[in-house]
Amino acid sequence: MLQATAAIRTRELLQGLTRVPVIALTANAMKGDREKCLMAGMDAYLSKPIKSAELKDALDAYAGPSAAHAAS
Repeated sequence: MLQATAAIRTRELLQGLTRVPVIALTANAMKGDREKCLMAGMDAYLSKPIKSAELKDALDAYAGPSAAHAAS
């Protein structure tokens, strides 16, 4: 997950691509996991159990309101 995000961010930078939103949805909820994900280039971090309001907020922030509506 961290390596994949770093690879995506490197590709975007090298090829001048538009940034793709990456939101971590994970069961990893240990101290420091959130920071590791964000340092790797993820835009948001949600740990399980995922609350629907938090998911909607993240989708609104990074993928637009239409994506959040589709997820609900």
